[in-house]
Amino acid sequence: MLARLHSVTLEGIEGIICEVEVDVARGGFEKSVIVGLPDAAVKESIERVKSAIVNSGFRHPKTQSLINLAPADVKKAGPAFDLPIALGMLIGQGTMVSSVLNDAIIVGELALDGRVRPVNGLLSMAMTAAANGFSRMIVPLENAREAAVVAGIDVFGVGSLAQAAGFLTGQLELETTTVDVEELFSVSSNYEVDFADVKGQENVKRALTVTAAGGHNIMMIGPPGAGKTMLAQRLATILPPLSLEESIETTCVYSSVGLLGKNKALLATRPVRMPHHSASGPALIGGGTMPRPGELSLAHFGILFLDEFVEFPRHVLEMIRQPLEDGFVIVSRAKKTIKFPAQFMLVAAMNPCPCGYFGSDARRCKCTPGQIGRYLSKVSGPLVDRIDIHIDVPAISFSKLRSKSSRLDSAVMRQDVLRAGGVQARRFGDGVIMTNARMSHKQVEKFCKLDSASELILKQAMIEFGLSARAHDKICKVARTIADLASVEQIQPEHIAEAVSYRRLDRKL
Repeated sequence: MLARLHSVTLEGIEGIICEVEVDVARGGFEKSVIVGLPDAAVKESIERVKSAIVNSGFRHPKTQSLINLAPADVKKAGPAFDLPIALGMLIGQGTMVSSVLNDAIIVGELALDGRVRPVNGLLSMAMTAAANGFSRMIVPLENAREAAVVAGIDVFGVGSLAQAAGFLTGQLELETTTVDVEELFSVSSNYEVDFADVKGQENVKRALTVTAAGGHNIMMIGPPGAGKTMLAQRLATILPPLSLEESIETTCVYSSVGLLGKNKALLATRPVRMPHHSASGPALIGGGTMPRPGELSLAHFGILFLDEFVEFPRHVLEMIRQPLEDGFVIVSRAKKTIKFPAQFMLVAAMNPCPCGYFGSDARRCKCTPGQIGRYLSKVSGPLVDRIDIHIDVPAISFSKLRSKSSRLDSAVMRQDVLRAGGVQARRFGDGVIMTNARMSHKQVEKFCKLDSASELILKQAMIEFGLSARAHDKICKVARTIADLASVEQIQPEHIAEAVSYRRLDRKL
């Protein structure tokens, strides 16, 4: 007898609807075969399904079974097909009958005792199911809240194979899982850190305010212990809150690699990723035999913090150049190309020299000019060009460290950022480009017009530092953000001067 069910497989973070056909023959020796480009995890499901069926109190077919996963030219990966295969076997041997399978998507991994375990990528699967006209999903209980975020589809969480069979045959009623997204954001979108924790560094806080307001990339250069890491960790606290669309996109990435967390429906705060400098190219960019997102995609709509920037292998750093411009990563394989989102803010930190104390009043630098030059040359000019703001982070004096005076906190800085963000939203209006950092050259010419005094300052900087055309646009974009923070329509000379002062590395490389 032939049973036909529907499930979803992931290709990168995109879902593909799959038809699960289970043909239980009337005779022959007991043998089950899976076809349709299954990977090892899918092939092994045969043994898990057999034990789960028996331990759930059902009879396993004693005849030959053929399981086909269509479309046959798409690689099927992961254990999400366990539950639909087991239900197909029960239907194929006549143990159960259901009339609601045509409009249902079924996913879930089975334990040997029949329990249904969670799977990765449920949010992407639910979005695919809704987009293809399915009206219901049967998913693992721990994944139900994640899938319920998607509108237009009823999600039913099941904890066991027996529960799923009872629901499909009408013998058991289950409640539809619902999620209050607004409540979820209000409860979860809080940070445990604050810029008030950082003493001094007011000039760096100003630069970070500009960074957050315009979505710019930033490089912090300073001696060890100056507070670069503390500052980077708190940048997310002043960024605008995630919108629902941004949260869903980011959650899809985290869900696909199993980093979302148990019973968690959505990411409500902007991600901050801090990979170690020993990370490989695929770890940062993404890849593998079955391509999966890397750190750049995990930082989507958030912050990628690369501490000890020059300690990363140069070829690894060069890999992030194109994603910085495009906002996505493309992983190419022999048969297909997979695209991962990667619209992030790069926050990099480095020492000014090998010993870390060049230019510092705290300790004497022991490095020779040649050593300093070789150290700084590890960062290529084209990569520096793509970083909008370079700021020195000096060592903190004892008096500032012990000061009890009031300090600039995240709440005040965030108000400025939100005000500037509102100006940009009204300026662009199309919902696609929402920050100054992502303006095209044509938009720079339109929205960053300069008066004669401002043009003179920019011209002198271009000649003195030998800046590129890209650096020219970066300065204009940063100046536009500074003007937005000041609630000024026309960019003023002081805005251009401040933006030029943030090109420190152009003077040193």
